[in-house]
Amino acid sequence: MGDTAVIPLTLLPGRTDTTRVGRDRLELLTALITAPAFDPLFRDTLIFIPPQHPVYAWQCAVDGCLRIRRVSHNLCNTHNLEWEQAERTGQTKRAFMDAATALPAARGVDYGRCLICPDRPAISPTTRLCQQHQTRWQYGEAASMDRTRFEDWSRTQRPLPGYGLCQARCPFLACTSLGLCLQHLNRYKIDNRPGDARSHNSRGPLKDGRPLPVTYGDEEAFRAWCATAEPVTQPGLVNLHCLPPLLRAEIQWGLHAHAQSAQHSEWTTNGIRNLVRYCQRSSITSLMDLHDGGYKDLTRKQMDSEVRKIIWEVVNGLRCVYYSPSDTKDAGFLETDHFGRRFKNAQSNFDITAVPQRWLRDLLWDHLAEWLRSPQCPRTRGPFDQMRRAAVELGVFLQADAPDAGHDPTVLRREHTERFVADQRHRARHGLPSLGMLLVDGRSPTVTDLSCQFVFNQARKLLYSAITAGHAERLGIDTGFLTAVPFGGTGLKQRSRNPFSDDVARALTEETNLRRLEELDLNDRGLRDIWETIVATGRRCSEVVGLRLDCIGRYRGLAMLWHDQTKVGNYNEGIRIPEPIYQRLDARRTKTLQLFEKRYGRTPAAAERPGLALFPSRVRNPNGRQPISYGHFNQRFKTWIADLDLGGAYVAHQARHTLATNLLRAGATLTHIRRYLGQLSERMAEHYVKITNSDLEDVLNTIWVAGPGAPNPGELLSGDTTPMDRETALALALDLSRRSTPADGGFCTYQPVVDGGSCPWKLDCENCDNFVLSGADLLYWRRKAEQWRSIAENAPDDATADYLHTVFEPTAKAIKGLEQALAALGILDEALTLDLRRPQDYFHRTWSTAFRARDLAELQASGPDATGKP
Repeated sequence: MGDTAVIPLTLLPGRTDTTRVGRDRLELLTALITAPAFDPLFRDTLIFIPPQHPVYAWQCAVDGCLRIRRVSHNLCNTHNLEWEQAERTGQTKRAFMDAATALPAARGVDYGRCLICPDRPAISPTTRLCQQHQTRWQYGEAASMDRTRFEDWSRTQRPLPGYGLCQARCPFLACTSLGLCLQHLNRYKIDNRPGDARSHNSRGPLKDGRPLPVTYGDEEAFRAWCATAEPVTQPGLVNLHCLPPLLRAEIQWGLHAHAQSAQHSEWTTNGIRNLVRYCQRSSITSLMDLHDGGYKDLTRKQMDSEVRKIIWEVVNGLRCVYYSPSDTKDAGFLETDHFGRRFKNAQSNFDITAVPQRWLRDLLWDHLAEWLRSPQCPRTRGPFDQMRRAAVELGVFLQADAPDAGHDPTVLRREHTERFVADQRHRARHGLPSLGMLLVDGRSPTVTDLSCQFVFNQARKLLYSAITAGHAERLGIDTGFLTAVPFGGTGLKQRSRNPFSDDVARALTEETNLRRLEELDLNDRGLRDIWETIVATGRRCSEVVGLRLDCIGRYRGLAMLWHDQTKVGNYNEGIRIPEPIYQRLDARRTKTLQLFEKRYGRTPAAAERPGLALFPSRVRNPNGRQPISYGHFNQRFKTWIADLDLGGAYVAHQARHTLATNLLRAGATLTHIRRYLGQLSERMAEHYVKITNSDLEDVLNTIWVAGPGAPNPGELLSGDTTPMDRETALALALDLSRRSTPADGGFCTYQPVVDGGSCPWKLDCENCDNFVLSGADLLYWRRKAEQWRSIAENAPDDATADYLHTVFEPTAKAIKGLEQALAALGILDEALTLDLRRPQDYFHRTWSTAFRARDLAELQASGPDATGKP
């Protein structure tokens, strides 16, 4: 929760313990609070927050207005009502705030000290006099004096002694002989004066200024009331005077840490005061006393939601202060903030106490810590959850099956692991619940083949790491136990989602149904805009939800969308979008700017615009950079689908499958689809595309090379890239519209000839730049090579042989490039099985795999076996 959590601490003289748990928590917090990096604003017992603090602002944003702003608004109640009326007339908030009239403070104002008596508080905002001098000015010897001579009269008065501090555990000055400040005196009267404490002659002023004598009906009752009285409230004041030292330090540190966070929730000064009030009533000595949800059973009247939120955030941050990494290992959890990591939409705390055995839990902690230290740390928390599940499943099974409940690792053998594996497979086969895992609602999840795959693979990694790290030898664990977990397999053993059927696709894009989705968007955050963009562009849902404010633009009249494909590491990728989607996103951008102006009373600066979210969240979004969550969109989308009653379970991601399949049917290649959708490989593109064999042959039909008569024999269709691999070979499938006609040993791509005209070069194909070779021609050209080689060997002299080799060299390069390209595609063996051109071979995929001979000739073999010969 802040950079101060990593400030190094030193032991006090005489201390020998090195763990933070064994040290005084107040000592730790005191060291942090007194550090130079700590904001001095939060060091005092009385924290007076500035009216327009960047995080804890409490005053109305209208210039000069002294009233308190409403919760989740930047205007006071009066100005907010006026703004609601002005908004209906079309007025902007900036214009309203410029024209609004500033208002004086209405309540809870500290008038300071008396102008005459420095030890007494003022009770009037106009005269700034204490109670006794105010009485003298209004009713005493100055009552008949000219009111304009106030300054002359005040100079003639002498200061009176004060009454000390308020006795109601309050740091403010008392205003009467009862020893209560003005606010506590009013509360005392409202509470019907417990103990009946009164000052003698309180109606008549005492001229010498001595404190009046006090009598009590029940002094103990009065003292008890003072001890339980709540702190006074003033705008911008956080009064920690009545709290224990440790609790006071925790709240001070929490306020500082929260202010340092870039993306933080909203804490109001009223919520902070409610927290202080709750802690005082409940005699709390530390917020860690509420650890693990000790307030779950409390009603909203006992503790409101904002107080719960503040306690939860402060406690989560304090764990990094109170526990060092080694302390968390002993306590059974892990803090990712200790390693400088924080997964998206996840807290720092990672609990592993569900693992029953201490030795297994330590192995898990060490493995996860090593992940966090590694440069190859997982991008999301998913692998951590899978590893924890593997350890929990294994630990709970050993607790029920192994000797000594699995707590003694030296007695564990291979048979224990084998029984665990058998139990997992049995539960997956019969759909039985897990032994150790619990869902949020308390139910046990069902063991499936997929969960078995994760459990086996992660348990295997975990146990093998015990061998490589030396823990197995140190703990005396049998190697057979550690190595008996089988490999669970690779890949998700799940069926890919089908594209939307025609009737479902029509229902999900029908205007009436889209309006129903808009109705579910209660705060108008753009759910319909997100869905229509997903349908039209095939982007991932997270990519659309995370769009920035300036994500669209026109370039030479073309509508473009710029987005981040974070899953594959492509940032600021641009694609063309339909005009209706551009218009919709442009309208959403206007709404987002209006929301920004409505919230802050100004338009965003030029430096702010690139980081603003197009679909901003309403929570933890102080600067407008946080978009709505995928969970929020997915929840509303599921509700929408359920209301439509389409007869099946559908998800938004199926729109991506649908678009990919439609692109293929429209003539796009797998390479086109992979690049457009932002896939890592052709295999992933095939996962999204419902592809048939004929479709694949159409893809291979576009891969051609130049013939031997070209200036560069063997040249690749779409550029020359060396060395050739399968990815490069498939990337050549770019020109699906190319037309050709069969020729002797290849294809002719000269369009006049393709259209039926005569060849201007008298069918001299081998010396023509428009001649290409296909996979079906490999054996033909190999025989040509053997023929030329035989002629050269039988030449009468070396000069003639060298001449023949020189003449055939372009063809040899083209043949070598063709072999390399076919080997990269994995169809070289199939090409070698074709015997010349037979009618039954016309529909074989190697027949339609062609390359420019010029491109192929330029390919340089990377080794003696680069041709891929069997």
